[in-house]
Amino acid sequence: MKRRGQDKEKSRLRVFMSVLRKRDVVHGLTPEKLRLVLEDMGPTYVKIGQIMSMRSDVIPEEYCDELKKLQTEVKPLPFSDMIKVVEEEWSVSPYKIFESIDQNPIGSASIAQVYCAVLKKSGKSVVVKIQRPGIYNIMRQDIKLMRKCINIIKMFSQKMDIVDFGDVLDELWATAKEEMNFVLEAKHLERFKRLNEDIVYVDCPFVYRRLTTPKVLVMEKIVGYSIDQVQDLKRAGYDMKEIGIKLAENYSKQVLDDAFFHSDPHQGNILISEGKIVFVDWGMVGELSEKYRLLMRDAVMAMAQNDIRKLKETVLAIGKTYGQINHSKLYTDLEALVKKYVSMDISEINMGEMLDELLDLCSGQNIAVPPAITMLIRGLVTMEGVISQCCPGINMFSIINAHMSESVFKSLDLKKELLNLIKNQYSVIKKGIEMPSTLVDLFAMAIRGELKTNLEIVGSEAPLKKIDSMVFEIMICAISCSLNLNHGNSNPWADGLCVINCFNSLANLPDD
Repeated sequence: MKRRGQDKEKSRLRVFMSVLRKRDVVHGLTPEKLRLVLEDMGPTYVKIGQIMSMRSDVIPEEYCDELKKLQTEVKPLPFSDMIKVVEEEWSVSPYKIFESIDQNPIGSASIAQVYCAVLKKSGKSVVVKIQRPGIYNIMRQDIKLMRKCINIIKMFSQKMDIVDFGDVLDELWATAKEEMNFVLEAKHLERFKRLNEDIVYVDCPFVYRRLTTPKVLVMEKIVGYSIDQVQDLKRAGYDMKEIGIKLAENYSKQVLDDAFFHSDPHQGNILISEGKIVFVDWGMVGELSEKYRLLMRDAVMAMAQNDIRKLKETVLAIGKTYGQINHSKLYTDLEALVKKYVSMDISEINMGEMLDELLDLCSGQNIAVPPAITMLIRGLVTMEGVISQCCPGINMFSIINAHMSESVFKSLDLKKELLNLIKNQYSVIKKGIEMPSTLVDLFAMAIRGELKTNLEIVGSEAPLKKIDSMVFEIMICAISCSLNLNHGNSNPWADGLCVINCFNSLANLPDD
């Protein structure tokens, strides 16, 4: 059995190497070549690429944009193979549960295939999502193979060398495992329905939990239009402007109030049915901790109020630093970003462009953005794209800003705010009283020669290292000359070279 597994792995590795040759990766790995390689390798690699496309915090932006083009539809497996999965999961014939089941799938993706069926007892139409047989083991083996191929990929792209592929693959595998557990997706659907039970215009499919297992998901069948079927929706009497406003408002609620949101709200996952906006495919969701939810609010409010200091503090609190921060440059860059967008009318702000610029700014300042925040930004950018395409004239940023202002006002505790104000004023007054005695202590320390100052010159590390290296060279040359003279060395070339090296080192000292 072990030998057979090793043979399969070697065979898969040979296929991978042949694909790399076919796509001429040896002359450089471009975003387009990476997409084509993943498509050539098959469905599980396509799924991995789709997950990677949402991780601009670890994958360069141009690669993420290209991976979004990966085909979502794959060639379906025979119905006989798929129905066996249901039989194994239920331990009973599916035909004891279904009056009928259409053998032609309405959707075929890398992880599952989707079929329409009718329940025997109730006669209700349902959708049955069935996991492709063996996909868990296939994806696990492919992830394992990719780990072995990491160094091969890095050889062909300097840009991809900055990515820690080991960590990326760990996260990809964790995400894939969640998406392959249909019980978890059922819980996501139920949670969304519960959080939005008071919103009359938003819904998601009802889940039949009794029939749901980790590999089989049975849901209510939604009959309606995809949101990008604009002409059909208009003929059916729908107002696209109203749909756009309500869609943006609900997504704002998902992000800012619930901290639980659909992470991939593209056109195919948003249906319009019986006057409601219906979100489908809840395999992947985003969640924000209370800390991140409040910090995101602070960031948007700081930008709206042109408070650069507060924005800088919030960015540093959200991100994780992995190198030295140039604080003055960070402040200047944030100020330039805010100045660019604050001068615009709020209805003209392209939120996707602004968030992408903020991500680039963080990356340039050695600030790593957490996966939850990156997923949120990807979701917002996707939603803004859907709205601009299907409901032109609706500005996502202005609706989010209005929703935030309203929710902040609702959550405002005047008594608490007044107490905080009194405490802050007391602290200011106390410090003011203590200030003269503190100044006296400082002057006394200065007189006694006890006052010390720590000075950090930002950006000076590289020139100082260069100077250290040159001083070391000069010292070596001086010692060498001294030894030559002390030992009566009469070789003029040796003495000359020592002197020349000294002058070279002095000449290379930086002017400033």
